[in-house]
Amino acid sequence: MLDLTYESPKPKLISGATGEWELVIGMEVHAQVSTKAKLFSGASTQFGAEPNSNVSFIDAGMPGMLPVINEGCVAQAVRTGLGLKAAINLHSAFDRKNYFYPDLPQGYQISQLYHPIVGEGEVLVELGDGKARLVRIERIHLEQDAGKSIHDMDPSLSFVDLNRTGVALMEIISRPDIRGPEEAAAYVLKLRQIMRYLGTCDGNMQNGNLRADVNVSVCRPGDYERYMESQDFSHLGTRCEIKNMNSMRFIQQAIEYEARRQIALLEDGKSVTQETRLFDAEKGETRSMRSKEEAHDYRYFPDPDLLPLEIEQAWVDDIEASLPELPDAKKARFIADYGLSDYDASVLTAEHESAAYFEEVAAASDGKLAANWVLNELFGRLKRDGDKAITESPMTPAQLGGIIGLIVKGDISGKIAKDLFEIVYTEGGDPSVIVEERGMRQVTDTGAIEAAVDEVIAANPAQVEKARANPKLAGWFVGQVMKATGGKANPKAVNEIVSAKLGL
Repeated sequence: MLDLTYESPKPKLISGATGEWELVIGMEVHAQVSTKAKLFSGASTQFGAEPNSNVSFIDAGMPGMLPVINEGCVAQAVRTGLGLKAAINLHSAFDRKNYFYPDLPQGYQISQLYHPIVGEGEVLVELGDGKARLVRIERIHLEQDAGKSIHDMDPSLSFVDLNRTGVALMEIISRPDIRGPEEAAAYVLKLRQIMRYLGTCDGNMQNGNLRADVNVSVCRPGDYERYMESQDFSHLGTRCEIKNMNSMRFIQQAIEYEARRQIALLEDGKSVTQETRLFDAEKGETRSMRSKEEAHDYRYFPDPDLLPLEIEQAWVDDIEASLPELPDAKKARFIADYGLSDYDASVLTAEHESAAYFEEVAAASDGKLAANWVLNELFGRLKRDGDKAITESPMTPAQLGGIIGLIVKGDISGKIAKDLFEIVYTEGGDPSVIVEERGMRQVTDTGAIEAAVDEVIAANPAQVEKARANPKLAGWFVGQVMKATGGKANPKAVNEIVSAKLGL
């Protein structure tokens, strides 16, 4: 288990003219399901296709078209729920949510209000300093995405691209357990990490495959505790929802601005109006979009074209048995098995691909050394090459493991290893073969090292006297010997022989 303190950290306090206020945040995260086909049609979900090319008659809302549930989408929702330690509802149902936008050709969205496929779960969000907050998940439901309205292609016309219409979304709704902007970003990052491990959402925020609606309210210190005791939301103040946030930085900026906006209203004797707002990234402020709709405004009713969704427990059990090792468990194992620090284990497990790469390197070498070389040398080199992903690395885990293995065996020094790393990274090849062909093997013959030490000592009598008077200066001789041997001498042997020759 991870060594974490599970007590809730102190909430972020914001000072106003009349005292301090606390932030309360709940989030609705929309995650695009990783499937090749849409939720109720066989149309492709490929991103970047020509506008309106991935649209079936069902997606276009043509009369008489009947939706057919995509079993793969259901399986991915169940898989996500299991990864978030949530209850899986064997009985769920779809409802119609009625609203009218040009990018919603049916005039309604098929969603799940009354009977979602996933019930209550939880996410452990690490906040640094060994502390974590447990954010409760209220529910996860499946729903269709809408299309995209485009307003910047013509000065007088708007266009609609329906490629995204009907793509399956998981809406992950949290309880109001998040207490600050940094926590909100950390929560979204943790959800993204878990879903990427599960393979249920690629988490690409730039393409809109993961986006968040952020509900923000403010209350006086002590009111949140009263809410937790009574579950009476009136203690939390009136919330406003900031729609479609697709950047961690913007999420934090929007929350900070919105909280201060609400505090200014309340301290001026005014009330906060429940509404939907948008964040203007250029101005760094939120602005009103529309008054907040309640559920009855959408006129929800059961979708008459879709039977209730009934799944079997045995099917859920099969999905659960196929789950990979998830980030928290993997991090704890890396700390226990390889003796890694909490920070190093966190970085290595941030992405499934990085963790897999590291484990392959560690299997062929030494765990701690493997972590150091992956984190410092490899990640550093990839960053200099244009911030490449680990999957783009020209060096395979076997090659890096081979370099580290040569260090462990004493065949090469750390300095030679860095030279070898650069050769393998840029040219490829087997590290052990390169060492032999280019004469890079470390000199371990004490006779050869002793001869090199004698030469340096004989050539520098003045330095000898200084080193005997001040033993710290012996390092100068070590450096000269390493230079004379082209960095191939065993550093430990050099240190020992220099000390003996100088009588230190």
